[in-house]
Amino acid sequence: MPKFLRRLFLATLLMLCAHGVFSHAQVQRAALPELGDGGELTASAERRLGERIAREIYQDPDYIDDAILSEYVEGIWQRLLAAAQARGDLTQELRERFAWEVLLGKDRSVNAFALPGGYMGVHLGLIGIVSTRDELASVLAHELSHVTQRHISRMTTRQNQQTPWIIAAMILGGLAASKSPDAANAIIAGGQAAAVQGQLNFSRDMEREADRVGFAVLEQAGFDPSGFASMFDKLQKASRLNDYGAYPYLRSHPLTTERLADMASRDFGSVRSVQGEGGDLEHQMMAARARALARSGVETLRSLAAEADAPRLDSQPQIRRAAVLYQSALASLRLSDLARAEGMLARLRPVVAGHAQGERLSVLLAAELALQRALDGKLSADALASSVNQVRAMRGAAQGDRRPELLVQAQLLIHAGRPSEVSPMLAVWLTDHPRDAAAWQLLSASSRAQGNLLRSVRAEAEARAVRYDYTGALDRFKAAQEMLRTAGSGMAGGDHVDASIIDARARQVASLAREQALQR
Repeated sequence: MPKFLRRLFLATLLMLCAHGVFSHAQVQRAALPELGDGGELTASAERRLGERIAREIYQDPDYIDDAILSEYVEGIWQRLLAAAQARGDLTQELRERFAWEVLLGKDRSVNAFALPGGYMGVHLGLIGIVSTRDELASVLAHELSHVTQRHISRMTTRQNQQTPWIIAAMILGGLAASKSPDAANAIIAGGQAAAVQGQLNFSRDMEREADRVGFAVLEQAGFDPSGFASMFDKLQKASRLNDYGAYPYLRSHPLTTERLADMASRDFGSVRSVQGEGGDLEHQMMAARARALARSGVETLRSLAAEADAPRLDSQPQIRRAAVLYQSALASLRLSDLARAEGMLARLRPVVAGHAQGERLSVLLAAELALQRALDGKLSADALASSVNQVRAMRGAAQGDRRPELLVQAQLLIHAGRPSEVSPMLAVWLTDHPRDAAAWQLLSASSRAQGNLLRSVRAEAEARAVRYDYTGALDRFKAAQEMLRTAGSGMAGGDHVDASIIDARARQVASLAREQALQR
């Protein structure tokens, strides 16, 4: 390796150290990657690598756990996973070993990315720009196929056995590009010195394979395969414009002439989207939500809110009106203009009347507004109770429990001074969904409101563990153990079952924390 590249690579590692990605000891131990024997990255190693990257994303201020958007994307994602498994692309072993989690980011750029270990990153900018759920599904199917075809593992092997943590640094550098282009460029330069492309760009052969497999998975899952073609067309048009960072997907997944021709030549038969262009009311409202919740300045939010003031809006199709009014209400909520947000909600309700998903989203929006008024101390007890009853009724009418209703109802009940109603329903939910960090945090809040500090601390520890912050989780489990020791027979608000669970989980998390420390 030339001296200047060696120096650049070392400088990159030191910069990562300064930003907290690596320690100085790691830089000294691994100044240069080892080039030696070894096979492809194992599934377990790839999962650990993915957890390391996911932990960084969870701690990023742009990470967003919006229950409504997450539920929507997760519905598409699970259909694709089932289709990939039915086709044999996703083996049972890989299904069990990998996380298969979707992480949303508030970035307005049009981007999605596959990460090691079955993690999928999706920017709200992508959700906000696609016209149909078929287009969104086509991007997710393509990225899913990168994972099921083990492209990350195969690439590390072809890159002459680069150590996985270096690849993790390169991926994190690519994800950091929108926040600090200079730092990202330094990471990318260091990555080139180590023969790893900055954003984990896949080879042309791998891109073609992801297109082919992803197309088949999309069709198997019941989505309109023409969504692939329309998404390609949209990206091709975008590639003709000057790219100022809004379309990182175009750089990490370049649309070659061959790929475009292959997609254009496919026979879509008689399968056409029943939605039509923008014909799915739920998708258009989800796209509007993504635009309103993306990382934006005040002027952008005002512009989004003002779209509802267009003089000809009332003459637009129902779907367009619903999306614009929903977007305006959410943008106004973010601007703390609750009066305008409630006015937009009043206009939205008759537009979505008779549409199940539209009515559901309007009720959830009303609950969000009520919760904000409660946080501001400007909601009467009767109004708060009414909002709780509306959400409870919607949960009761649903086939099976739904996370958005559950979480917003829990928050409303806590603010209504009724935390004792929250803990039982969250405990039931967490039995089936133990990796729901937001639910653990609400359980912590409700337990604290009831004076049960032991269970509150334990729930906070579980929330930390879910997001791979094992050190933080262990600190809280130790705090809970100390509470038990000092409380004596009072058990600090818990019982012997709580004590046994806390001791067992403390041992498990301590082991995970040690393993995590060894990977650094």
